[in-house]
Amino acid sequence: MNVPSSDSASGDASSSSASSSAPELPGFYFDPEKNRYFRLLPGHNNCNPLTKEGLQKKEEEKKRSALLVEDDGPRKKAPRTGLNSALLLQKRHLGLLPPSSYSRLIHEVKVSGMQRHRLEVQSSNSTSPNTDNFHLISDCFPFFLDRVFTVNDVSHGGCKYGIMNFHGYRKGSLSVEMCDNLYFTNRKVNSVCWASVTHTDSHVLLCLVGISQTPGCVSLLPASLFSNFNPDQPGMLCSFKISTAWSCAWCLNPQADKTFSTGLSRRVIVTDAVTGRRATYLAGSDVLAQQFALRAPVLFNGCRSGEIFSIDLRQRDRGRSHSWKTSRFFQESAITSVQLLQDENYLLAADMLGKIKLWDIRVKRSVKQYEGHHNEYAYLPIHVNEPEGLLLAVGQDCYTRLWSLHDSRLLRTIPSPHPAGKDSIPNVVFSSQLGGSRGLPGLLMAVRNDLYHYSYNKDYQEGRTLEGQC
Repeated sequence: MNVPSSDSASGDASSSSASSSAPELPGFYFDPEKNRYFRLLPGHNNCNPLTKEGLQKKEEEKKRSALLVEDDGPRKKAPRTGLNSALLLQKRHLGLLPPSSYSRLIHEVKVSGMQRHRLEVQSSNSTSPNTDNFHLISDCFPFFLDRVFTVNDVSHGGCKYGIMNFHGYRKGSLSVEMCDNLYFTNRKVNSVCWASVTHTDSHVLLCLVGISQTPGCVSLLPASLFSNFNPDQPGMLCSFKISTAWSCAWCLNPQADKTFSTGLSRRVIVTDAVTGRRATYLAGSDVLAQQFALRAPVLFNGCRSGEIFSIDLRQRDRGRSHSWKTSRFFQESAITSVQLLQDENYLLAADMLGKIKLWDIRVKRSVKQYEGHHNEYAYLPIHVNEPEGLLLAVGQDCYTRLWSLHDSRLLRTIPSPHPAGKDSIPNVVFSSQLGGSRGLPGLLMAVRNDLYHYSYNKDYQEGRTLEGQC
């Protein structure tokens, strides 16, 4: 009969209305599905696991799952402009878009259209899948990416590290092969950077944390060690006894050739990798992030106190005063990453309050801020790709965000393929040619023990060719 059905429907509607208007009671949670209150307990409780933290995590996971389904759907237009590449190209042909605007908008469209593809890591002597979580990945040259250095946490403690080689194709596909001779250590790897000793990116610099009676050290390893061809002479291999370092950087300026820096607790050590000679600079706080300029032997440092300062290696005054600091300015919280732009008058810095700011070093003033990044206490890097005009960062909430470098607008937020957690924060790099000279621009993401890539559409090369003809 229709009458009971109608009564049932009206009952459900009234119940739904009551649920939506249910008053909030301190210490209780209202479940709209069960139409009743449940008591909340502070923190985790084995008898009653219903806590505010657990409910919030459940809601966040529900949101992530929904965004992941939406993100996997077709994405043809940039959400901010509603344009696609064909419309942009038409406007460019008609003279309605200047070259700079076209270049910026086409990258925005391509970023919006990137879709996730899972990568299977190949190995010539093993068919077993990778079961160890990625701890960090470091790209050697972000504009032309054909290999990355990886550090994985192993289940019995410690780390293993090696090099993954990538091969990209114009159609957007990508293959990856892990080197066979992985190295293992029972110590934690704090920081990694590529070093140019005999040629560009010939070596890898690792900062290893000390344990028990074993002090920390910085190891300089030839990249050829991780080659599957086992060369007879791998090149210079050395280790420097430096106590636990938070950060490291390699100098490419010829005035400080073969020099690297390490950021430690309240000091910076600059070392000549050939002679072993050191220079020590005292700092007021732990040095968590470092980068050398290219045009001059100047080192930029970010500290736990929020201070950002630079050291000109041509100056010899290393007293206890701050006279050797050629530039000095502050953010509100601990600095987790510093990145110089190609115009080295500008520096990007991220901190543990989730603030990402662009600084004009000449006037020591913040000129742009990139909103949306999420960080409360984690050591999280930022990544810059100037050819594509992009800034990238992974937040503590495990979302990867991409901003327009020029106008600071948030272009896209990518949910993690895995549920959020402290051990599930993705590691990412972005390259203009992912996989080498034949590759397309794209994002490489390592999360837990999985590897993914998000690449521009295959018609990107055609668009660039037509752009050059305009």
